[in-house]
Amino acid sequence: MKKPSRSQITRTSKKLASTPSVKKKKKKKKLDRKPHEVFVELNELVVDKNQEMHWRETARWIKFEEDVEEDTARWGKPHVASLSFRSLLELRKTIAHGAVLLDLEQTTLPGIAHLMVETMIISDQIRAEDRANVLRALLLKHRWGARLWREAKGMGTSSLLFCILPWQKNLHLHNTEGHRKYLKLMEKIPEDAEATVVLVGCVQFLEQPTMAFVRLNEAVFLESVLEVPIPVRFIFVLLGPSQANMDYHEIGRSISTLMSDKHFHEAAYMADDRQDLLNAINEFLDCSIVIPPSEVEGKDLLKSIATFQKLLLRKRKERDPALRAPPELCEVKAEEEEEEAEDDPLKRTGIFFGGLVRDIKRRYPKYLSDIRDALHSQCLAAVLFIYFAALSPAITFGGLLGEKTEGLMGVSELIISTSVLGILFSLLGAQPLLVIGFSGPLLVFEEAFYKFCQTQGIEYLTGRVWIGLWLIVFIFIIVAAEGSFLVRYISPFTQEIFAFLISLIFIYETFYKLYKVFAEHPLLKFYPPNAMQPNTALLSLILMLGTFFIAFFMRKFKNSRFLGGKARRIIGDFGIPISILVMVLVDYTITDTYTQKLNVPSGLSVTSPHKRGWFIHPMGSSGTFPMWMMFASAIPALLVFILIFMETQITTLIVSKKERKLLKGSGFHLDLLLIGTMGGLCALFGLPWLTAATVRSVTHVNALTVMSKAIAPGEKPKIEEVKEQRVTGVLIATLVGLSIVMGNMLRQIPLAVLFGIFLYMGVTSLTGIQLYERLLLIFMPSKHHPDHIYVVKVKTWRMNLFTCIQLACIVLLWVVKSTVASLAFPFVLIMTVPLRRFVLPRFFHDRELKALDSEDAEPNFDEDGRDEYNELHMPV
Repeated sequence: MKKPSRSQITRTSKKLASTPSVKKKKKKKKLDRKPHEVFVELNELVVDKNQEMHWRETARWIKFEEDVEEDTARWGKPHVASLSFRSLLELRKTIAHGAVLLDLEQTTLPGIAHLMVETMIISDQIRAEDRANVLRALLLKHRWGARLWREAKGMGTSSLLFCILPWQKNLHLHNTEGHRKYLKLMEKIPEDAEATVVLVGCVQFLEQPTMAFVRLNEAVFLESVLEVPIPVRFIFVLLGPSQANMDYHEIGRSISTLMSDKHFHEAAYMADDRQDLLNAINEFLDCSIVIPPSEVEGKDLLKSIATFQKLLLRKRKERDPALRAPPELCEVKAEEEEEEAEDDPLKRTGIFFGGLVRDIKRRYPKYLSDIRDALHSQCLAAVLFIYFAALSPAITFGGLLGEKTEGLMGVSELIISTSVLGILFSLLGAQPLLVIGFSGPLLVFEEAFYKFCQTQGIEYLTGRVWIGLWLIVFIFIIVAAEGSFLVRYISPFTQEIFAFLISLIFIYETFYKLYKVFAEHPLLKFYPPNAMQPNTALLSLILMLGTFFIAFFMRKFKNSRFLGGKARRIIGDFGIPISILVMVLVDYTITDTYTQKLNVPSGLSVTSPHKRGWFIHPMGSSGTFPMWMMFASAIPALLVFILIFMETQITTLIVSKKERKLLKGSGFHLDLLLIGTMGGLCALFGLPWLTAATVRSVTHVNALTVMSKAIAPGEKPKIEEVKEQRVTGVLIATLVGLSIVMGNMLRQIPLAVLFGIFLYMGVTSLTGIQLYERLLLIFMPSKHHPDHIYVVKVKTWRMNLFTCIQLACIVLLWVVKSTVASLAFPFVLIMTVPLRRFVLPRFFHDRELKALDSEDAEPNFDEDGRDEYNELHMPV
C-alpha cells in the first residue's frame, strides 16, 4: 500500500470542504487532547444463516480483555490479552501505510465513513469503483454477542432490538436479565470514558487490505454502533480479502489491546501525526515479551515473566524522559505537595499547644458535615458490624483481666469504660473513625503491675489512681511541646516487632489457659464413680478449636465463590459472633459436663462488689497509701504513656494513609490528649485504660469505605470515598454500653470460647506482617521467594540477618515480660527505635533498609466491590 503524499491529502480536504454539507465554514474549535478512560469494542464482519453480512461484537476491553465464548454465548473471564508478535508487526505496517485521519470534524457514522473511504482511494488502498462496496460494508448493522443472544432465541427481531439498544431514543427497555447485566456493565465504565470502535473483517471485492485510523475532533454518540451509550472518539477499520496472508481477528485484538493500554491511548490522544502513533507502538513493543514456542507450565515461570516486564518498564522510564510527567503536571503535583505539607497534622508550629490549636481549627469546622454524612445506609450496616467487633474483644479481654487481677477489674468495668470513653471520643476526637478499646500490651502491663503491688503490699487500684494522675501530666507536657511529631521516628522495624509480639501474646495466652484447664481436670487411668472431670478438659479443647475454625473459615468464605457477593460479605463480617453463638449452643446442649463460664455481674455492679466500689480513694481504702509510691508511680505512668502513645499514634497513621482517601484530616495532638486524659480519670473509678485499637479502627474505616464500581473487570477495586462522620462511633459505643444489661446471656459464654477468639485474633493478626513473611522465607529455598522489593533488592542472607535481629528483640521483650522486670516492657520496646535509627545503618546499606522498611501490600479492603462483576460473566 502506498503512503499518500501531503499534497494528495490537501486536495482531498479541499474537495470535501466544497461539498454542500460543509460549505459554511465554522469557527475552528480548540482541540480537546485531554486523555480519557477508554472502552474498546471489537466488531467483526460475519455472515449469518441467511447469507446476510453484519458487524458482530466479539470482544471488549475495560482495561482487560473479555471475549465472547461461542459455545456458551456468554462473556468469558477478564484476562490480560496475549498477542502474537506477528499481529503487532502487521498492525504497525498497516498504520505506517494506511489512512490516518486525526481530529476529524464529523458527528455521524455516514460522514465519517465517507471521509475514510475517500482517503483510502487517495492513498491507493482501494480502487475508485470499490467506493460503494466499502461504504456499504462500513454502514452494515451492528449486532451484539454474549449479553443478549441467549434471550433472542425466544424473541422476535423487534424485541431483540428493544433489548440491545436500550440507550436509543424512544425505545422501551424490558425488565430482563439482559437489562440487569447491562446496568452492571455500565457501572464498571468510568463516567468520562470515551469509546474506541474496532471494525475488522474479510470482503471478497477487495484485492488488498485497507486500513483507516480515525480520531474525532470531539467524542460523539454514534447510534447503533456500540452496545453501551459511550461517545466514540477513535475508529479503526481493517478490511481485506480472505486470501491475504493476514489474520484480521488478531490484528483487531492487537489494536484493541493497545488502545486499552494507558500509555498508548494517551499517546493516541496527544498524537500530531502518523509518526507519533508508530513511536507509541514501538514503545509498546519495547516493553512486550516474546515467549519462544514451548510449553509453559507452573506459576513460578509466569511470575518470572512479570518480574522481567517490570524491569523493562522501569528501564524505559529511566531511559526516556518524555515518559515522565510533563512540566505542567509536575507543577500541579508540587502545589499539591505544598498544600499537604501546610496541612500536615504533625508539622510543628513552635508554639505551646500550637499543634492542638491547629487540630481544633482543622477538624471542628467540619462538625456539621460529620452529622450529615452519617445519613447513609452503609453507616447503619457499619454500626451493626463494628458493634460485634468491639463487643467481642471487650468480653474476651474483660474475662482475662478479671483472672489477672482476681476480680478487681473485669467484664463490667471494661464494657463501661469502652462505652463511656468511646462516646466522648467520637463526639470530641479529631479522627472519630478510631475505635477505642483495650489491647494486649495493656493487659500485659496490668498483670505486671498487679503482681508488683501484691509483692509490695500496695493497693493495686489506688496505685492505678496515681499512675493515672501522672499519665495526665505526661500527656499535657507532650501535647504542649507538640511531641506527637516523634511518631515519625517509629519505623516499620518497631511496628512489626510490636504487632508480632501482640499476636504471640494472644496465641500464648490461649494455650496457656488451655493447659491450666487440663492441669485442673487431668486425664487419669481410673476415676471415681459418676466423675466427669476429664470431659471438662476435652470439651474445653473442642469449644476452643471449634470457635477458632468457624471464625477462621467464615473469614475465608468471604472471598470464596459460593453464594452472592453480599451474602458472603455478611457471613464473613459476622464470623466472630456466629462462631461464639454456635459454640455456646454446643456447650448449652451438653448438660452433664462442667465448663468455666464468664464472670459478669448483674446490672451496673462492679465485678467484685465485696472487694471494691465505683470510686477509688487516692489515699487508699484499707490503709494509708505510701507517700513514696505517689511519686514512684511516675515510672509506671511513663510506661503506660509509651503504650498509649505508640498504639494511638500508629493507628492514626495507618488510618490516615493517602490510599484511604480521607478528606477531613486528623489530629494527633487532640486525640492523644483526649485518650490520655480520659484514661487518667478512669483510674479514679477503677476502670481500665484504653487506647486506639488498630484492628478495630481499620475495620471501622473499611466498613465505611465506598468502593468505586467504575473499575475494569478483574481489576482491584478502588476507593471512591469514606463516610467520615461521628455518628457510627457514638452508636457503637452506646450499644456496647447497653450490653451490660445482657448479663444473663454473657454468663452463658464458656471461657474456652473466648480462648478460641484469642487464638483467632493472634493467627489472623500475623498475616500481613512483613516480619512474619520474612520469617517463613528463612525456611524456603530462594528460588521460591516472592518478588517483593525486600527480596529483590536485598541479598537473602542479609535479609535473614535483619529478620533475626528483629526476632532477637522479640525474644528480649518476651523475657522481660515474663520476669519481675515486666513493668519495663514498654521501655525496652521503645528502645528499638534508636536501635533501628542509629545502630542498624552501621551494618546495612541505606537502600537495603529502605527496601526492608517498604510496604509492598496495599490496604486490605476485603475485595469489596469485586464480587458484583462476577454476575456479568454468567450465562444470560
